[in-house]
This record gives sequence, C-alpha cells and structure tokens, in this order.
Amino acid sequence: MKAIMIAALAAATLPFAAANAQEAPDGSKAFGIEPYVGIGGGWHDFDTGNKGLLQTQGSAKGGLLTGFAGVNVPLGMFVVGAEGNIAKGFGDIDWEYGVTGHLGLRIGESGMIFGRAGYQWVNTDIGDDRNELYGFGIEVGPKDIGLGGVTGESGVRLRLAVDTFDEFQSIRPTAAVVFHF
Repeated sequence: MKAIMIAALAAATLPFAAANAQEAPDGSKAFGIEPYVGIGGGWHDFDTGNKGLLQTQGSAKGGLLTGFAGVNVPLGMFVVGAEGNIAKGFGDIDWEYGVTGHLGLRIGESGMIFGRAGYQWVNTDIGDDRNELYGFGIEVGPKDIGLGGVTGESGVRLRLAVDTFDEFQSIRPTAAVVFHF
C-alpha cells in the first residue's frame, strides 16, 4: 500500500514539473525518456527479528551480484522512473529479484539523489520471502566528480544505495555502475 501511495504522489507531480521544465542541469531535454542498465554488488543482512518466513527459521545474510534495467523520465530538476532487478546471492541468499519505482532530484550536472519503493522476492537457504522494499541512494556522473566531458550528457554513473526490506528488519547496501542511454 505504501508503494502505491508513493507512486501516486510521483504521478501527481508529473504535469506540474513537465509544465515548468525547460532544460535539465546537464543541458539535455527537461522531459524525455532515459533508459539505463547497470551492474553492481552488495550485501543483504536479515536479522533474527524479521517478520514472516525468515523470522521463524532464523536469519539469512550474504553477498549479492546484481543486474538491473530501468527507465527514467526527467522532469526538469525532478526524475521519476521504474526499475527491475535480479541478483545472484552468495552465502545464505540464493536469488533475489524485484521491481521498484523511484522519485529523484537532480544534483550537479549529471547526478541525482533518489528515494524508491517496490517489492523484492528473496530465495534463501532457509526459505523464500517477498515483501516491500524501501530505499534511497545517490548517482554521480563524471562531471560531478571532476571528469567533465568524458562521457557526454549521459553515459556512465556511479550509484550508491541502501535499501531496507521487511519493515526495516534488514539492510541492503549496494554499489553499482549505471550505463545511461
């Protein structure tokens, strides 16, 4: 339900932001569609206080190698989008996959700060679980870290994010390289 409310809020801001947007900070169009793919890694740690399946059977934790694809819709200084992911786990986690929607604020010439919400399905050695996922993160591009002109207006960005799963009973920090088109 919370994810639906966040998505509705993002959708409500689209007409206002699009009407007031002229140009994005990096000089690209203020409104359009920006597809992207990425690869990264992280760690997912479920504590023993979890609700649901993982609570009754113990804790699970492990490393992740994640691939994801999504689309951003820039609206001037704001960005809304959707993303799907799949992760191969190591340790107690076998696989994870999910979908999220996000709302971001552009920073600098090619970066953004974002919040996201969605669902994540997790397959572990002790069972399977699905729940709401919430998180926040930052993406920075080459211009934001002093490498202006290396990849142009889109290109490669570094993403750092932290997500929580199962009503703040787990934490999933990740780092990734994102390729925007």
